[in-house]
Formats: sequence, structure tokens, C-alpha cells
Amino acid sequence: AVEEIVRMSSPVIHFRRTVTSDGVRLGGHEFSEGDKVVLFYASANRDETVFVDPECFDVTREPNPHVGFGGPGPHFCLGAHLARRQVGAMFRELLSRFPEVRSTAEPDRLRSNFVNGIKHLPCSLTA
Repeated sequence: AVEEIVRMSSPVIHFRRTVTSDGVRLGGHEFSEGDKVVLFYASANRDETVFVDPECFDVTREPNPHVGFGGPGPHFCLGAHLARRQVGAMFRELLSRFPEVRSTAEPDRLRSNFVNGIKHLPCSLTA
């Protein structure tokens, strides 16, 4: 479930990179050294050429090649393994105590141009 949670709600909204050599091709476009490119995580994590039914929250999704932690390579999030453990432990503990969790209102979202998050989410917990 953790991977699908991260796929659907990546904590970083976007990341910009600089192309380091001429002739780089991506998505049918050619880029030159010095060009700037931006990855929008929500778009990449809902790419219909990668994910079957990308708008569906599916905790059984396998494989789940999301880029919520920056994708493979040198910019992969150093805290990804810890974050996975923390989210997994939190949900295991929450659901063991309260098997029925339901939101009771829309979330109060963090307003930011870079970081995605929820500040408050009213919910009811039933033991």
C-alpha cells in the first residue's frame, strides 16, 4: 500500500533539471545542452503508458514504477527507505487500532509551489 500512497500523493510537486549534452531525446522532443526540463511527479505517476488505470488507487498494483521518491539514478531520495518504513508502520498501527477510518471533510491542503501535503484531514475512527 505504501508504494501506491506515494504514487498518488508524491511529496514533491516538481523538479527541474538542466540538460548536460546535445541531442537528448525525451517524449519525441530533442533537447540541447543547457536546456531546462521539468518533471511533474503527479503527471509522471499517472502516465497511462506506464500505469493501467492510472487514476485508480490500487494497493495491489504490481509493478509500481512510480517516481515519487525521484526515480532511479543519482537523485533518488536518500530518505525513501525510512519514509517507506514510517508510512507502513503508521498505517499498520492505525488500522490495527481503528479498522474503519473515514474522512469526514475535504482535506486542508498545504499551499506550496514545491511541496505537496495535507495539513489537516478530519476523519472518524471506529474501533
